[in-house]
Amino acid sequence: MYFYEPSQGHGLPHDPLNAIIGPRPIGWISSLDGEGRQNLAPYSFFNCFNYRPPIIGFASSGWKDSVRNICETKEFVWNLTTRALAERMNETSASLAHDEDEFAFSGLTPLASRIVKAPRVAESPVHFECRLSQCIQLTKANGEALDSWLVLGEAVAIHIDESLLENGIYQTAKAQPILRAGGPTAYYTITDAQRFDMRRPDDR
Repeated sequence: MYFYEPSQGHGLPHDPLNAIIGPRPIGWISSLDGEGRQNLAPYSFFNCFNYRPPIIGFASSGWKDSVRNICETKEFVWNLTTRALAERMNETSASLAHDEDEFAFSGLTPLASRIVKAPRVAESPVHFECRLSQCIQLTKANGEALDSWLVLGEAVAIHIDESLLENGIYQTAKAQPILRAGGPTAYYTITDAQRFDMRRPDDR
């Protein structure tokens, strides 16, 4: 077994953490600042944390525009990233000035939301309109504060392209979501060829 203590470094060409905990959904987060300026950014540390009500969250290394905007306005939107949108999603990771618009920079279309003020990505087939639930500064085990922030939001409105529903069941592979994986450039998609089914013991 290869062994290392993270506090002492991993000793490998690339940190394996992101590859081991993967692939991971992408948190493609759109928000507005207090003056109504748009922001759109992808976060690879993202997931769903509660079923009812649905609570999703992403982690940001540093107090970035998305975190600041969401803490100001208490709202954001998660947009599903698909294979067709991968390159433009990647463009939104560029380090732009606070007053520069990632929608315009990446050639994406802002679309008005139904409940929150933050815009959706029109080209994305799924959107979660969210209200801020918690913004938590992460700490080490010894209590030392880190410059990392976990943003949790309650999804108060969900939009799904109806082409992704078959007999009322969402078809994950049909959406062709992309997922972040290990290494500095690796992504994956989901296909039906990779699917297998199991029933939980209590459902048998």
